[in-house]
Amino acid sequence: MKCPQCGHLEHRVLETRVHREEEIRRRRECLKCKLRFTTVETLFTHYPQVIKKDGRREPFSKEKLRRGIQIACKKRPVSVGQIENMVNLIARWVQSSPDREMAAQKIGQGVVKELKLLDDVAYVRFASVYKTFTDVNEFMQSLETESKPVAEGKT
Repeated sequence: MKCPQCGHLEHRVLETRVHREEEIRRRRECLKCKLRFTTVETLFTHYPQVIKKDGRREPFSKEKLRRGIQIACKKRPVSVGQIENMVNLIARWVQSSPDREMAAQKIGQGVVKELKLLDDVAYVRFASVYKTFTDVNEFMQSLETESKPVAEGKT
């Protein structure tokens, strides 16, 4: 790491903080000019491509996953921490997949199973949007067949 002021390569770390799950912030001091500066280290994670219903492929996005879960949990007694834990759990599950591509439907099933454990109303909201139903009976039948959480590794 070069000093941004003098370009010297030697410095010392004064403080290290973990920011979120995938970011480390370090406060550093250049040993030559004594400039103090902050660096951010981000863990590079490789997720599989997501195959959408129409066949398009797009990169997996934790932010998109978080947004969908937040919408389902709106005005429900679900904390930000619980949502973050679920997002991280599902992201780790997706990342641990040996496949380079994963169907959006499979990810959606994982979210549905985890939401069912967390909040019934959020579960129904998410399931009703993520699946395409032709009638109410099909919707009710689908809700009854969803089970086992992602954490158990059975999807």
